[in-house]
Amino acid sequence: MLIRNYVQQLKKEFKNYSGADLIKDLMAGLTVAAVALPLALAFGVSSGATAAAGLVTAIIAGLVIGAFSGGFYQISGPTGAMAAILMSVIAGYGLQGVFVATLIAGVLLVLCGIFHIGRLTSFIPAPVITGFTSGIAVIIAMGQIDNFFGVASEGSSAVQKLISYGRLGFPVNLQAVLLGMFVVLFMVFFPKKWNAVVPASFLSIIIATVISVIMKLDVETVGAIPKTLFLEDRLDIAALNFQNMKGLFGPAVSIAMLGMIESLLCGASAGKMANVRLNSDQELVAQGIGNIILPFFGGIPATAAIARTSVALKSGARTRLTGIFHALGLLVFMFILGPVMARIPLSALAGVLMVTAFRMNDWKEIRYIFSHHFKGAAAKYLITMAATILFDLTTAILLGVVTGLVLLVSRLSHIEINYEKVDMSRINNTDEKLNKKYENAAVAYLTGTIIFANTQNIEEIIVKMQEFDTVLLSMRGVSYMDISGAITFMQVLAELQKQGKKIFLCGVPGSTMNMLKRSGIYDMLGENNFYWSVERALLEEGEAA
Repeated sequence: MLIRNYVQQLKKEFKNYSGADLIKDLMAGLTVAAVALPLALAFGVSSGATAAAGLVTAIIAGLVIGAFSGGFYQISGPTGAMAAILMSVIAGYGLQGVFVATLIAGVLLVLCGIFHIGRLTSFIPAPVITGFTSGIAVIIAMGQIDNFFGVASEGSSAVQKLISYGRLGFPVNLQAVLLGMFVVLFMVFFPKKWNAVVPASFLSIIIATVISVIMKLDVETVGAIPKTLFLEDRLDIAALNFQNMKGLFGPAVSIAMLGMIESLLCGASAGKMANVRLNSDQELVAQGIGNIILPFFGGIPATAAIARTSVALKSGARTRLTGIFHALGLLVFMFILGPVMARIPLSALAGVLMVTAFRMNDWKEIRYIFSHHFKGAAAKYLITMAATILFDLTTAILLGVVTGLVLLVSRLSHIEINYEKVDMSRINNTDEKLNKKYENAAVAYLTGTIIFANTQNIEEIIVKMQEFDTVLLSMRGVSYMDISGAITFMQVLAELQKQGKKIFLCGVPGSTMNMLKRSGIYDMLGENNFYWSVERALLEEGEAA
């Protein structure tokens, strides 16, 4: 099924493909390569691996994932979110641990694609996604303090590294700071219209490197870039033992979950821009295949990247060849510009990541949540962000979703019941007998759900209807009833019957009626006690009498 869909997608994608389209794909690919180069190097370093590992990841991901992607516009490679997860893995297991976790995550992603697990991401609330993105942005920024200021820290997480400065001190390298600040200010104030021609990050890195070389600044640099795709540090088959795989399964789940969320969200956003819907199952399989292959080259986990994907579309991408050309462009940079890239200051890359981390935040949605005082959304956002910083992605997503579910149940449990004495003149009744018959009748208008959390409100009906001999329950606004609510509702109706009151249920929706029948309430009252509306109950019952 997946293979057939992929073949059909390729046929549709390359139908009437021309030389002009090829040129557009080539130029878009090279533009993306210019954007991806500094990011690939920076994310490789920030993950705790090497700049070369980030570069190899971008190349292999561009070739493999780009070729099999569920959307022609998807550009994959190392990302800041993934780098944030890898810091703790490297601290505990070293690079071999990252390779093993990446391989396991790749297998999980393939299985997610085959078994259509990707659709579960639609159940993650938007504030939770925004929260973990902001949390990752904070981790990235905190993780670049060492490189930006030229200092050293200790610890397996960004928080531990931050705390360690109190013990180790903070001897700032002013030259590193000035280079980093130059890159930050250059990217912030670089005109957007020029950015479409020459990416600010790419140009700022070049200028910072030239300044560093000419002035012979005493700053840490990227280091040697090997002229091979097979890095010296790559997956060792001996590392694939039961003990390692058992310990790394948790991080692998986090990597797979993040890869799935990032890739599908990127695809959903870019799909709207391209007016082509992402094949989510195929995308997950492509991401899985890419991440299975990457460790054998010495690469780190890859996922679809929204910034690079947006650049591809804005640059005129026509087919998946854009992603492949972007990878080939990076490969040329690697072989030709390797000696130059080796001299890039780490503080300059840190500056790129500081700006990238800031821009990762969905500021528009964050402002919307807080300016409109959506307390539930704000709680989900803040809890997820804090959990991402303090714990890990999996815990953060779980806490965010659980918070969302608790808030949802809290809102759904609210039921509004309004009571009103029957006034027959309001239904244009002129029959004095009916007026007399219903002079001691009342209507309870129920709006909301009848569930376990609001049974106390339902029980209050007995007290409120104590002085009336005819009770009409308007249930048009009751969209759902669970078994706990049904049991309580039945007890209330039984008590009203015991008191000798006449009971009518009016306007019951289909799903709620189904529960009334299944729970025995329908049979207990009898079908003659159910009416489409309060008005019809009063008039038809009166006529029958």
